[in-house]
Amino acid sequence: MDWIEGLNKSIEYIEENLTETIEMEKAAQLAACSVFQYQRIFPYIAGVTISEYIRRRRMSAAAFDLINGHEKIIDLSLKYGYESPTAFNRAFQSVHGVSPSKAKSEGVRLTTFPRITFTLSIKGEEAM
Repeated sequence: MDWIEGLNKSIEYIEENLTETIEMEKAAQLAACSVFQYQRIFPYIAGVTISEYIRRRRMSAAAFDLINGHEKIIDLSLKYGYESPTAFNRAFQSVHGVSPSKAKSEGVRLTTFPRITFTLSIKGEEAM
């Protein structure tokens, strides 16, 4: 069960640093494996690559900030680690299907990706 705890600690590290630089070495260390192993096992367990998970979570948080806050798009792009508003716009549109400026419009539906949590469930412990 320690490896599940390690994976959850690595997710916690990622979630706490969505607006910062996420170091794969640190995430892998928390999961008690090498970066190579971490990047190979994560999509197998989660169904999505670690970089795609981070991108989706950042864009979910950015959408929440965009709708509920008064921050400018350029400020959000810097906050979530994008060097230009154009790169942020592309990433946002690929996740949500609309540009950040259109996302502010009333009635626009955005996609959110919830935080992943790893658990282990074993079934079949009873004889038939």
